[in-house]
Amino acid sequence: MLLYWAAYGSFSVAEVFSDKILSWFPLYYHMKFAFLVWLQLPASNGARHLYMNHLRPFFQRHQVRLDQAVDFIYGQMTKFISSHQGELQFAKALFMKVVASVRGIVPGQRQSNRAIEGPAKESQDTESDIDE
Repeated sequence: MLLYWAAYGSFSVAEVFSDKILSWFPLYYHMKFAFLVWLQLPASNGARHLYMNHLRPFFQRHQVRLDQAVDFIYGQMTKFISSHQGELQFAKALFMKVVASVRGIVPGQRQSNRAIEGPAKESQDTESDIDE
């Protein structure tokens, strides 16, 4: 519960400060749109310029530290998953039950939708048997 309140508090603070910051920069959304267009336009080649001149040199300078951080996070995730295997299986089963109940189907069974497929067609054999 404490984690929930901490996350919500962080979100609330971020929302308040983002509103204050954006009020100082009235053309924020216009500038953001222009930046995204610049990144995507083939004539400006903005994404390549940004990557080659800024991101790539940064990643090359800090490659060792970034690799260590990724290895550490991977190790911590592996320990967490292996020590909470039962809880994860329970959460998965619960999630699947919720999804199945929302869809109105029993897990493992397919249910046809007559509204999409249309009404079932009657066999021609039954009509010919009646005529004889």
